[in-house]
Amino acid sequence: MSPKHFQWRVEDRVGIVTLNRPERKNPLTFDSYAELRDFFANLKNEKNVRAIVMTGAGGNFCSGGDVHEIIGPLTKMKLPQLLEFTRMTGDLVKAMRHCPQPVIAAVEGVCAGAGAILAMASDLRYAAPSAKVAFLFVRVGLAGCDMGACAILPRIIGQGRAAELLYTGRSMSAEEGHGWGFFNRVSDSPLDAALITAKELAAGPTAAHAVTKKMLHQEWNVTVDQAIDMEAVAQAELMQTRDFLRAYEAFAAKKKPVFQGD
Repeated sequence: MSPKHFQWRVEDRVGIVTLNRPERKNPLTFDSYAELRDFFANLKNEKNVRAIVMTGAGGNFCSGGDVHEIIGPLTKMKLPQLLEFTRMTGDLVKAMRHCPQPVIAAVEGVCAGAGAILAMASDLRYAAPSAKVAFLFVRVGLAGCDMGACAILPRIIGQGRAAELLYTGRSMSAEEGHGWGFFNRVSDSPLDAALITAKELAAGPTAAHAVTKKMLHQEWNVTVDQAIDMEAVAQAELMQTRDFLRAYEAFAAKKKPVFQGD
């Protein structure tokens, strides 16, 4: 496995995914979304990789979708293209949830938008004190229901807390995230801590871990896959609004967007 849009190495049967655009705080592009989706979908074939750690280069985890390489082009797309995109991003979360290996996110600094989703979709989350997590979709005129957030986040931190983050788009600190159960641990070196745990898992009963992971995700009253599909439609429709376009134009002009509700 030799990905083009992120770094990958294997160490003691632990695979390490490093988002590697540090000059931009590791944003995602159409290509990196698609490659991550295919990468996680193919992990079931990597028998020598028994746990995964995901991290970001340069002191930040991931700033979300690249404003100019993703959000700008989305404002010019019609609904079929938008649905293709939202379903593709949702498929990345499905692939992370369905791969048999436990996935541990090691989060430093900025963890926003789709970056927050990647952390949320991981099985365990370790943070540095600098970590700031923001589900900031509302700040670009979109709903908080992105890539399964309305189904998964409340199950991690509770309905009321999730609602606050998704309605406001505000940042959740590492300390707050740990207190709420989003982060399993706060450490000065979250990557080292994640690698220790991942290596412990890789040395354990990996078939049993795979079943544990599968059951954790399947034993819900409503399947997340169904929720992801519904959210893809809602999000794609909102990507056609003028407020979404206003948010992009304001960001490009380094101004605060003024939403009009249309």
